[in-house]
Amino acid sequence: APGDTVKFLATSSGHNAATITGMTPTNAQPFKGKINEEIAVTLTEAGLYGIECLPHYAMGMVMLIQVGEVPLSNLHIPADVPEAAKQRFQAIVDRALNAQ
Repeated sequence: APGDTVKFLATSSGHNAATITGMTPTNAQPFKGKINEEIAVTLTEAGLYGIECLPHYAMGMVMLIQVGEVPLSNLHIPADVPEAAKQRFQAIVDRALNAQ
């Protein structure tokens, strides 16, 4: 829900969490954790947040956070997103829709 906080834990080295440009709600604050850094982020805007691990983005290490009652069909994947990440986002959406 808007106002919830998500904590990204540094459970293995070499990773971070950062918003993907063009994959956050309007007026949402972007964030970028440092490598091996635990961060907590309060997501205030309803919508879909595309999150990447910068070192492994091209390999498809991404996640999608759904804040509020926004349909997954609202997901917009920018053209410059690496192919492996696009496929991963589609798999996330497909799995969520099949679970409904």
